[in-house]
Amino acid sequence: MEDVLEVYSRPYDAARPVVCLDETSRQLLADTRPAQPVAVGVPARADPEYVRGGVAQLFLVTEPLRGWRLVTVGPRRTRLEFAHCVKEVVDTHFPDADRIVLVMDQLNTHGPASLYAAFPPEEARRLAARLEIHYTPKHGSWLNMAELELSVLARQCLSQRLPDHHAMATAVTAWATRRNAAIHTIDWQFTTDDARTRLRRLYPA
Repeated sequence: MEDVLEVYSRPYDAARPVVCLDETSRQLLADTRPAQPVAVGVPARADPEYVRGGVAQLFLVTEPLRGWRLVTVGPRRTRLEFAHCVKEVVDTHFPDADRIVLVMDQLNTHGPASLYAAFPPEEARRLAARLEIHYTPKHGSWLNMAELELSVLARQCLSQRLPDHHAMATAVTAWATRRNAAIHTIDWQFTTDDARTRLRRLYPA
């Protein structure tokens, strides 16, 4: 816990950006018949019935101090999807960073082994060398600031019915673009001193 909190206390450094990663899944739902838009004297109407379209897996990456986030959509959650998400972060979004300080939970796919499963050893090693990984403790994934962004994403974007992966990707990309343009940062307030005071029961006696 204190390891992650120490990372969050660091000042902004473009050469060593602090980046948080998390993932979630959402069911794809389509309307059985078109909704009726609002008209003069008539409220909007939507049929409560829906058609299931499978599940979409979302990876969310955020740099809290810069107010930037990225959301990618895929059909499943495997180590290969995680590895390709990391590669995009490293090579496309932070190509000039010396090291990327990556905070994430201890999901079994979240590790350098996934890079070796997806890429040749020399490429996996190159990507792993660009990362400084910090894991949130077990049962402490709330320390991952990406969870805060996922909560905002769920409220502002995912409450609507999205019928397929294309519609999901279009919606979350538009959401991320708006938030990035507005430079919505995260002001993390929970410090190591707070942890030692409020969570004293978690420390060895």
